[in-house]
Amino acid sequence: MKAHISILLLFLIVTCYTGHAQTHHAQPGQPNFIVIFADDLGYGDLSSYGHPTILTPNLDKMAAEGMRFTQFYAGAAVCTPSRAALLTGRLGIRTGMYGKRSVLFPNSAGGLPLKEITIAEMLKAKGYATGIIGKWHLGQLPEFLPMHQGFDYWFGIPYSSDMGKIGTTRYSPDNPNATAPKPNAVPLPLYRNDKVIEEEPDQHYLTQRYTGEAINYIKKNADQHKPFFLYYASNFPHVPLYASPEFEGKSKRGIYGDVVAELDWSVGQVLKTLKDLKIDKNTFVIFTSDNGPWLTQLDHGGSAGILYEGKNSTYEGGMREPAIAWWPGKIKANAVSSALTNTMDLLPTFAKLSGADLPKDRILDGMDISDILFGKKDIVRNMIYYYINESLYAVRKGPWKAHFTTHPSYSQEAPVPHDPPLLYNMDVDPSEKYNVAKQRPDIIEDLRKEYEKQKAIIPAPAQMDKILPATGIK
Repeated sequence: MKAHISILLLFLIVTCYTGHAQTHHAQPGQPNFIVIFADDLGYGDLSSYGHPTILTPNLDKMAAEGMRFTQFYAGAAVCTPSRAALLTGRLGIRTGMYGKRSVLFPNSAGGLPLKEITIAEMLKAKGYATGIIGKWHLGQLPEFLPMHQGFDYWFGIPYSSDMGKIGTTRYSPDNPNATAPKPNAVPLPLYRNDKVIEEEPDQHYLTQRYTGEAINYIKKNADQHKPFFLYYASNFPHVPLYASPEFEGKSKRGIYGDVVAELDWSVGQVLKTLKDLKIDKNTFVIFTSDNGPWLTQLDHGGSAGILYEGKNSTYEGGMREPAIAWWPGKIKANAVSSALTNTMDLLPTFAKLSGADLPKDRILDGMDISDILFGKKDIVRNMIYYYINESLYAVRKGPWKAHFTTHPSYSQEAPVPHDPPLLYNMDVDPSEKYNVAKQRPDIIEDLRKEYEKQKAIIPAPAQMDKILPATGIK
């Protein structure tokens, strides 16, 4: 009975969608863009990336029909600066999306500065419909919500789903299995555009509701022959973990596996819709995650697989993500790329593919990777920078990575500086086990120059960690 109810719920969402957009006929050469962004998914959490018991057949098929990246990075090791980096093509040190709290909360006064230009704003100027389904986490005050950052439509939650009254994390120092309500928290809001339509929505059905919204957004714009950008940012598999009756209790990996399996189903529904509408050959889809697994959540967190560490760490497990790109007829099937790539590369790549103008009054940290996608080049960038807030912890150049500071994820200990830095050959040692700094002083010298050059970036004057007084929380 529960299964029938949730299926009916999905049907009602699909048939009752009320998004708004002006009709705009697509111009030749204007592809659609879909970014599907998981939350806290680890590098090793998909079966196509080696997980032995989490089954992800739809993402595996997506990889078989497209390109799977093995060295794709998030723009930061935690949620808010990572999402800002994806949408702006810029590091948090440039946008101000950093601070002592690392991520925005329901009582945070900051948000993504309105002077920043998002992918949505860039594509909207080119005639695209722009929608976000899911988690925002770039400012909860009205002036920072998606509708003021270039999006025509939003259905979702303004921050992590553990930040409401009911949402909880699994970990506590006294009892790692504890889950308790938050007595002083505000209710978790669910928005449609600029209006809260529910408080504390039943998260068991959140993925199904997001899926229905995404399907209808695609159908609506396909019917109007309008090019679109859809940013589908799931709240999962970030804790708290909820799956619908169709998926709960089905995975050998427990509730975490159930949640990932349902997210995999959702991706499959999106791709099936594109094929059914016969717009798959004009739609570029990429799936990835905002940062690595939240290791403190124990079995409610994911796995970085072969990589070391996780979320909030500048070891590989914190920032290297599973990533799959799909565009039938454009991206070669069964392709695997080991090119250094980054979520910040999406903005300039979308600009190139759509003919949109890049922002010319600011420095971008992303690069156009369309030649990687289409098999014309094996390398576009050779540098990756690893930040925690405003501090540059590590740099990678080609196969070499130097850690100038290390800090295990969510450790209470102070960050540890290293001089000489720790040095790893990422081609040989992606698990970062073997420090070869003594054997390669020449590489250390070169990476130290790159480190000092990058550190010369002036931090943005406004940081995101301003807090509202308690009486100001709505």
